[in-house]
Amino acid sequence: MLSIEDKIFSHLKKCGRGTFCYAADLIRYGEQKAIAKALERMTQSGKLLRICRGMYYYPRIDKVLGLGVLYPTLEEIAQNLAKRDKARIIPTGIYALNRLGFSTQIPMNVVFLTDGYNRKVTLYNGGTIQFRRTATKNLAFNSRLAMLLTFAYKELGKENITEEIKLKTKQLLAQDEHEVVKQDYKLMPAWVSSIIKSLYEE
Repeated sequence: MLSIEDKIFSHLKKCGRGTFCYAADLIRYGEQKAIAKALERMTQSGKLLRICRGMYYYPRIDKVLGLGVLYPTLEEIAQNLAKRDKARIIPTGIYALNRLGFSTQIPMNVVFLTDGYNRKVTLYNGGTIQFRRTATKNLAFNSRLAMLLTFAYKELGKENITEEIKLKTKQLLAQDEHEVVKQDYKLMPAWVSSIIKSLYEE
């Protein structure tokens, strides 16, 4: 007869590496305390990574470069939490700058705007992911690039948009469809859309 731990591990192997799981979703394999103990043992043995309270990850393993266990990115964690809550999210601030290549700084504490609940999640490494409820219009972007640019520019401020930032922005815009980005001008602050428009016209 398979143990609770074996049943959980068999389930995760079928799902594949890179799978997130939640203690609350494994209740079919046993009582809550037994599930918690099984997850604790699997974490201690390295089969699973504990990401935050109640959330676990069946890690990918890099065998090509010999990097070993690969932790999920902040965005993968946030997107999975949002999916569970049936919410939409968008990155803001320093994290948006990092995603666009405007900054090499990888923040420990990130903020995502959401149409879900306000909450803060503390991660395994002491960092946090904060979900901050926002107006629906902030989540209505058609272009992910336009969305990231908007919040990255707002983080920098109009006076800090350098020629280097503009050049990088122009290179990014060349990879996206202008017609899609154009639809999002109405969602941007006027000064942001003005800069974006001017970069297309150069």
